[in-house]
This record gives sequence, C-alpha cells and structure tokens, in this order.
Amino acid sequence: MHPPTGIVHIGLSNFHRAHQAVHTAAALAAEPGPWGVLGVAPRSTAVADALVAQDLRYTVVEISPDGERASVPAVHTGALVAARDPEPVLAALAAPDTRIVSLTVTEGGYTIDPRTGGIDLDDPGVRADLAGASGTAIGLVARGLLRRARGHGAPVTVLSCDNLLANGEVTQRLVRGFAAALPAAERDDLLGWLDAGAVTFPNSMVDRIVPATTDATRAAAARLTGVPDAVPVPAEPFSMWVLQDAFAAGRPAWEAPGDRGRVPGAVFTDDVAGYELLKLRLLNGTHSLLAYLGALAGEDLIADSAARPSIRAAAARVLHDDYRPTVRVPDGVDVDDYAARLFTRWSNVALGHRTRQVGSDGSLKLAQRIPGPAAEHLASGTMPHHLALTVAGWLACVAPPAGFDPGPHAAAMAEPARDRLAATAAGPADGHVRAGLDLLGGDPGGGFAARTAELLDVLVRHGVDAAAAEAAGERRAA
Repeated sequence: MHPPTGIVHIGLSNFHRAHQAVHTAAALAAEPGPWGVLGVAPRSTAVADALVAQDLRYTVVEISPDGERASVPAVHTGALVAARDPEPVLAALAAPDTRIVSLTVTEGGYTIDPRTGGIDLDDPGVRADLAGASGTAIGLVARGLLRRARGHGAPVTVLSCDNLLANGEVTQRLVRGFAAALPAAERDDLLGWLDAGAVTFPNSMVDRIVPATTDATRAAAARLTGVPDAVPVPAEPFSMWVLQDAFAAGRPAWEAPGDRGRVPGAVFTDDVAGYELLKLRLLNGTHSLLAYLGALAGEDLIADSAARPSIRAAAARVLHDDYRPTVRVPDGVDVDDYAARLFTRWSNVALGHRTRQVGSDGSLKLAQRIPGPAAEHLASGTMPHHLALTVAGWLACVAPPAGFDPGPHAAAMAEPARDRLAATAAGPADGHVRAGLDLLGGDPGGGFAARTAELLDVLVRHGVDAAAAEAAGERRAA
C-alpha cells in the first residue's frame, strides 16, 4: 500500500531513486506520514513507464567489493512525464496536499544564464514556458506555484537536491527571475505570494555515487530479489544528506536512520554551505580530474583511473593542495578521514562508475568547482596547478586540439558546449583555453590561462603521465 502523496519530485533519475527515495523510505519506516513521492520525469518516458508497469517498485543494488545487497524503497505513489502529462503534473504541484516540491535534474536542468547566474531568458525552453508551456524544471515549479498562489495559497517547500552551491538560494533566484518575466498579472500574483513567505527554499547537500544502470545491474537485481526489474539502480554503500531545516509545511523524519542503521539519517544544520563546499570541491572537483585524466589514459572506469599512480597522485594533489585550503571544514568533520574515505569510494571497482559519466557536462560542473578556489589561490600569489590541469583535461576530452584523438571514453562524454569549444580548438591554444574559461565564468587572471594552455599542450603532446608530472613540478627533473 502506497503512503499518501506529500512530495512531488521532478527528476526520476537513478540518483533520486537511490538517494532521496531511500532516505524517505527510512523516514517513513521510523515515522509514518503523508510523504509518498509522486515522481515526474521531465521528458523521458522509459523509467516512468517501467515503474508504472512494476507497481512503482524497483530495486536499489548496493555494490561494494564485499558483495551486493538489494533493497526496495517503496515510496513512490505515481510516475508522470511532464512533456506528456503537463496538466496532471501542474495539478499535482498545485495540490494542497503537496507540501514539498523537490528536484534532481542535474546542473544543466536549471537553465542558468552563465553570464548573470539568473534564469536564461534566451533558452528556448524557458521562452516556451513563459509563453504558457511547462517544459523546463524551473518553468514547471513556477507555474505550479502560480496555481497555488491563485488557488488555496497553502505553503510549500521547494527543495533542490542537485550539485549547485547554495542550491536553495539558486533555485529561489531562478524562480523569482522566471516570475519577473511573466505577463504583469501573473508576475504580480506570483511575486506577491513569494514575498509573503509562503514558499521556502532550503539549501541541501547530497552525496552518493550512483552509476548508470547496466544489464549486469538488472541481472543482479533479479538474482537478489527473485523478481525481474527493468529499472534497478546501482549504488555505493555510502550515502549522505545535509539539509537546512526550513520547511514551510512539514517534512519527513529524514534524520532517522533506516535498515538497522545501514541508511544514515540526514544531517540538519545551519551550516549546509560548509558541507556543500567540502563536497563540491574535495569530492566533485577531484572526481572531475580523475574522470578527464582517466579517459585520456584509456580508462573506462573511475576505479581504474584512481589505480594509476600518476593520476592518483594528481588527484591527491588537487584535493589537498588546491581544494582543501579553500574550504572551511564544518564542526565535527574529520577532514583527513573524509579525504581518505573518498579514495576508498573511488576505488570501488565493483561499482563500475565510468569516466564518461563523471566527465559529462563539464562546462556546467566545473563552473561550480574551479573559479572560486582558483581565484583564492591566485589572490594569495600561488598557482593552483592541478585546477589548471583539470581545465586542460576537460578541454582535451571534449574539444581536443586539431589532430589529437582523446579516445573513445572522452568522445562519449556529453558536453552542451562542445560545438562552441570546437570552433576554437583549431586555433591558438591560448584562445581555446580562454573560450573554455569564459564558459566557466571567465579567466581568473594571474597567469592561470597560460598555465592551463601549457598543461593542455603537454597532455596532447606527451600524455597523461607527463602532464601530471608537469603539474606537480616534477617533469623537468624526471
């Protein structure tokens, strides 16, 4: 029996189903309540239709070198596709029983204008939404909130669960920017309601490595449960969720651990920003370097990338030398233990996390990970060599200079700015690098672009090992 719907979640991705859904199942086991989750896929029908066919059940296959275990987080109450079912989705967003609207749509799903940090009013999807459609995530949320404002006016929380620094504040800014671009009557109704404080946008930090589903995942799910599953989700054992406790209409007991302690309870704190920086820089930033260097070295899996001595050393240096000094560690966190655990997680060979998945959408991800720490180092007169190596690795993978073949794993990375970057790849290296830095927020100065161009040249001419040695200041001596 499904719990009553209280959450509408936009994004039926593997991450949502292995993270928020698992924590919600633990919360409901500890404290039952009206917190069933209506899942909304923005466009793709595959997962939604498969879930409906399976009575909204699916398997999370937890994978570690010690073996596999299965769980079935039965928290979903429905599965819709916004592109196919816009009216039922908007009705659900506006329903008075909906108390939380949450999102897992990746960085690219927020339609952010990289020049301003606000809503991208030139995005075709945003323009269509402003004209009355409901296709983008922010457009869906804003249209749903407008219906609430013009209807019952019941309070609601909008909860971003994506890797954006201050993701709640970002989401609020985007929703308000969308509202400001609406026709006058709609604009005034929505902004007036938002100004009255009926909607909260708490910040959150999410952390779990969740690879893509494969046939091996499906086979493992069937073997462990005895039931065929078209859409199981693989995941590492580790899971963490940190939230600001600012919910306008209640929330599940997410702080409760589940599955006899195997699922840790969420952490509620006023210092979400500290955890966000810790994760976005030490984990996500280092993960990107592992992905780009690994792909260029011919490695399909993150674990195999982390096992290569030169790449592992580069990852340790970017984490400890370039990222860690820019992070204020939250109270109670042992940063040495945190860093050591990261390398254990990245070395999970059984998980099968692929370099192409981690390296995809680099122009969106690195914009969150490179500019801030690079500027801090350069302002103090130090060169963050391994941040420059990360940018060089990204460019070599997704927009390689003329005549350079980055290999199949790099070529398989998704990159929304690939065409734009390809237009400069045939020209001088400094122009190519500056085009890349422009996508990440601009050249931070201090010789960073020149250092990135040097490392890109070494990568292309001499390979990953030489570039890692160059970044470490060891190449000439070697």
